[in-house]
Amino acid sequence: MHWVVLSSQPSAVVRRHGRYLVADLRTPHRVLSTSVVNGGQVEHVRHLVNHQSCEGTGHDERFRVITENGQEAYHDLVCREIELPAHEAAIMGTAANMNYAATVSEQDGHIGVTAIVTAGVATNAVCAGDPATWRETPDGIVKVPAVAGTINTILLITVPVTPPTLSRLVVTMTEGKSAALQRLAVPSCYSQDLATGTGTDQFCIAAPLDGGPPLTSASPHMKFGEVVGRTVRDATLEALRWQNGLEPSYTRGVFHALGRYGLKEATIFDELVDLLDAGDLDLLRRNSKAAFYEPMVGAAAHALAAVLDRVRHQTLPASVMPDAIVQHAAMLAASLAAQPHRWGEFRARLHAGGRFDAKPLVLAAIALGWSEKWRSI
Repeated sequence: MHWVVLSSQPSAVVRRHGRYLVADLRTPHRVLSTSVVNGGQVEHVRHLVNHQSCEGTGHDERFRVITENGQEAYHDLVCREIELPAHEAAIMGTAANMNYAATVSEQDGHIGVTAIVTAGVATNAVCAGDPATWRETPDGIVKVPAVAGTINTILLITVPVTPPTLSRLVVTMTEGKSAALQRLAVPSCYSQDLATGTGTDQFCIAAPLDGGPPLTSASPHMKFGEVVGRTVRDATLEALRWQNGLEPSYTRGVFHALGRYGLKEATIFDELVDLLDAGDLDLLRRNSKAAFYEPMVGAAAHALAAVLDRVRHQTLPASVMPDAIVQHAAMLAASLAAQPHRWGEFRARLHAGGRFDAKPLVLAAIALGWSEKWRSI
């Protein structure tokens, strides 16, 4: 195999070939991982492996390879494929492309931190507490669906840390990952909430056993925790940019903002048929990207989504929702029409329409704003 070296440091080398990415630990490390084999906290692991284990959807044959003989047998198969001793490897699997792996390194004094992340959230993003679709029982797992979205993180530390600090790194690392999803307003695939991760996220964290006094805190109040959080956050953002096209500016559109409330690009033109005349509908279809990604329209859509969230979470009383969302829907309409001075008129018209559920109201606002854009100056 011809391996490409992505990162080389005194304590570890990160290399990639095809579907595989490996961090080889040059010295004994304390490792904490989610690996089915050699997982948990151990000191004998020398290779941290991330690999594309299947395609994102419909790869039933590969899924059978992974599951029929058990995870332990699959672990051994992966190690044979890349010529690693199975008893010294911790393995993560994902449908993400290893060529999209993002590597971010930072140094604070003598402390070095490197995060290597692959990430996909298109089909499996979840908010902690969302309804789950499988259960583990004494008789086994009742349902195990094939899912494509996963955020896998390898975190390499260049100095020793205490065992409790190694555990605390999991918290700081997870918060960094969730901060990236928050910045991109990634929606859950299972509820109306914003995602905090995916249902299949995995990690490997490694710190050398020797090399000076161990660090005793990975709290975000410490510079070490700050660097860990930032490297994981930035690497997750970069991985999502490549795997899912989630470049921050692209998330400004109305579908990203309000998709979790039912507004979908695939169906919107069918839903606007009764609200726009044929000429206006055809013009909107031809210019949909310009309209739905217009920054002021996106601002109004994200503001409307925030109000809906706050009402659901009881930050705001439900009684104010009709007036509150109509205000923002009117701003969306006025922004789409490029006539902000007509906000009051549009608010009154939308209020009189009596549509106070999110999706019908937004559709009415889009139709109103687009139909008025070229009629009045």
